[in-house]
Amino acid sequence: MADSEDIFLRAKHRTFSGLTEDAESKWTGPFFFIQAADPQLGLMKAWKEGDCEGGGDEWAEEVELIRRAVEAVNQLRPRPRFMVLCGDLVHAMPDTPFREGQERDLKKALKGTDPSIPLVFVSGNHDLGNTPTPRTHEQFCSAWGNDYFSFWVGGVLCLVLNSQLFHDASACPQLKEAQETWLEEQLSRASSSAEPKPKHVLVFQHIPLYLKTPDEEDDYFNLKREVRQSLLERFKRAGSVDSPIKESPAGHL
Repeated sequence: MADSEDIFLRAKHRTFSGLTEDAESKWTGPFFFIQAADPQLGLMKAWKEGDCEGGGDEWAEEVELIRRAVEAVNQLRPRPRFMVLCGDLVHAMPDTPFREGQERDLKKALKGTDPSIPLVFVSGNHDLGNTPTPRTHEQFCSAWGNDYFSFWVGGVLCLVLNSQLFHDASACPQLKEAQETWLEEQLSRASSSAEPKPKHVLVFQHIPLYLKTPDEEDDYFNLKREVRQSLLERFKRAGSVDSPIKESPAGHL
């Protein structure tokens, strides 16, 4: 990209620059991608000190791990088509100390990713707050691009969702309604007979629908059962949606 910052803002207008339907709607055979989650700069020290509500004032360990991960990804042949980070990009909550420094250092570490491997960012609770607001939503989008959007890769349709709006949208009901309308349009389009027809549909979000079974009890690490069942039914009606890719339960803090 002409401006290196653009690699963090490629999700715009509910799609993703370079991975659009026009360019990538044709199935070209199997490919692979990298899914990561919770780089969460600042968590390691906060965890050691038993204060996971705090932002953590050191994150050199996380930066080094990200640097190693980027180096390993760059060595892969063939190249992954993209790398998606499924939320909690940093540990410091919005409008708390260390937030700006953690985001700055994460971007610096990720800039080493080979330019041929697009970086896809998913929002998590530490990125938006446990109860997101219009302000924290705008802060995330200014730093990382759209919070929900679709993109195509080799005939596969990928949907990135803002799971915080499923978790607690009490402070931003309009944002929840907008995502719901958009998601319904995406699923309707995926299940229609209109061309191009996606070979698969993948869903990425931070909070998993469930950890082990769809009917499990509500837990901190999953979505509430009534929300979960509604989403599963909608995905099933769409006809071609694969099981949502879930992050590690240990990651959602």
